[in-house]
Amino acid sequence: MDFSPIFHHTVKHLWWLLPLLLISAVLKSAWFKGVFGEWLIRLVSRYGLPRDAYHRIDNITLPTADGTTQIDHVLVSRFGVFVVETKNMQGWIFGSERQPQWTQKIYKKTVKFQNPLRQNYKHVRALVELGIPQDTLHSVVVFVGESTLKTRMPANVCSIRGYLRFVKSFHSAVLTESQVSEFVSRIESARLAPTRETHQAHVSALKGKSSGEVEPRCPRCGALMVMRTAKRGARKGQQFLGCSAYPSCQAVQSLRSVE
Repeated sequence: MDFSPIFHHTVKHLWWLLPLLLISAVLKSAWFKGVFGEWLIRLVSRYGLPRDAYHRIDNITLPTADGTTQIDHVLVSRFGVFVVETKNMQGWIFGSERQPQWTQKIYKKTVKFQNPLRQNYKHVRALVELGIPQDTLHSVVVFVGESTLKTRMPANVCSIRGYLRFVKSFHSAVLTESQVSEFVSRIESARLAPTRETHQAHVSALKGKSSGEVEPRCPRCGALMVMRTAKRGARKGQQFLGCSAYPSCQAVQSLRSVE
C-alpha cells in the first residue's frame, strides 16, 4: 500500500509545527537561558541605576594563568566594583556559602551545580590581577527566572528584585572619579574581543578541563598558554596563545597549531 499521499497530506497541514518545535527547543536551551538572564540584568541596571554613577561592562572574557574566565557583568562606581554572576534557573535552590555544590530541585528531579559564589570568586581574582583593590570589589550572584532560594543565603545572593537593593546598599565612596575611569579603561583594555570565537574558545577550554584534556603548555618554559588578542600590527584583533609567564617568556602559538 502506498502511504505517500497520506504522508504528503499530513506534512501539508502540519508544516507549521516545525518552526514552533524549533522555537520551543531554543527557548529551553541553556544558551538562551543564559542570554536572556544577562539581558534582564542589563535592562534592570540600565533603568534602575544612574548611568553617570555606574559604568556597566558586559560579557567580559579575561585571560588568566590557567586559560580564560568569563564575567557576565561588571559595574564600576565610586561605591565599589560589583562583579555580577547571573543564573537563569527554575525550581527550588538549596545551598550555603561554604558548600562546593548547590542543589536545584524541580519536582522529583534533583541537579547539582557549582556554588556560584565560588565561581564568581575566580572572576573577582581576575580583576584583582588587573590592579583593582580587593576591598573595593563586591561579588553578586543574581538568580533570574522562576526559581526560589529555599535556604538562608548571604545578602550578595539574591533574586532580580534584590539585585538593585544590594547594589544601592553601598553608599560610601571608596573610589575617586579618576579611579573609576582608570579601572573601566583597564578592564576594557585587558578583555578579549567580545566575539563568538572568543566565547567558543572559552567554552572549549572549560570542556577540556572537565574531560581531563591536557591544557596547552609553553614550548619554551612549560608554563600555561593563555588566549590573547593582538593589539597592533598586521594581526591586530586576531587571537593567539601567549605564554602566561610574559614578559619573561614571549613565546606565542596560533590557535590553529593547537586544534
